Amino acid sequence: METNFRKTNLDNIQNATIVNERSLFASVFTWMFVALGITTACSLVFAYNADLGNLLFKFDEFGNRVGTSVIGWIVMLAPLGLVLVMNFAFNKLSFISLMGIFFGFATLMGISLSSIFLMYRLDSIGVVFASTCALFGVMAVAGYTTKADLTKMGSLLMIGLIGIVIASLINMFMKSDTMGYVISIISVIVFTGLTAYDVQKIKALAEANDGSSDFKKLGVMGALTLYLDFINLFLSLLRLFGKRD
Repeated sequence: METNFRKTNLDNIQNATIVNERSLFASVFTWMFVALGITTACSLVFAYNADLGNLLFKFDEFGNRVGTSVIGWIVMLAPLGLVLVMNFAFNKLSFISLMGIFFGFATLMGISLSSIFLMYRLDSIGVVFASTCALFGVMAVAGYTTKADLTKMGSLLMIGLIGIVIASLINMFMKSDTMGYVISIISVIVFTGLTAYDVQKIKALAEANDGSSDFKKLGVMGALTLYLDFINLFLSLLRLFGKRD
């Protein structure tokens, strides 16, 4: 009996790659959606429970808000620290530890984002969230299906991201509405592109799947990356199109 070994091997490799891609993306999007769910729940709880929400602010003797409390500053700054821990201690952290830090990060992000419910109308937040889901979904599919190499585009987008961070820090002191508007427009462009780029990068990682613990941890890091793309895209669109109370 004649057997076409070349065809069999290629088919096996192709099938294994497809299985790896599906497995990795299932992990990435599962953790991402769980994290978004945690963020949403914590955000709503702190927004609509006055006792919890007031922990984030300082008040004068008349009950007026006069600034951010120590707890509020911790909630705002701690997520950055957790992201750095996840990246720099990746090899030392176990899968369970990495998951715990990721969900802790999502919790703190939700508490921090509770302030948007004080600034924007609920129906406006809902519309922008739905729009973000649609745009994110389209770009994720584009990143997964495109044959073009997005590496060069990703490098340019990362430069743009650095520019956004620097400009945002400057605008914290300038407090220019015009500059803030421009930063939001650029942010939408950058994070829309990064969504496609990051999905393609995650797809490439699937080819190296060896079933190890480190590879499972890469699924968590992929979820973190897409989570950040989604949240930043949502906040940028909200600043542009959200209707304030």
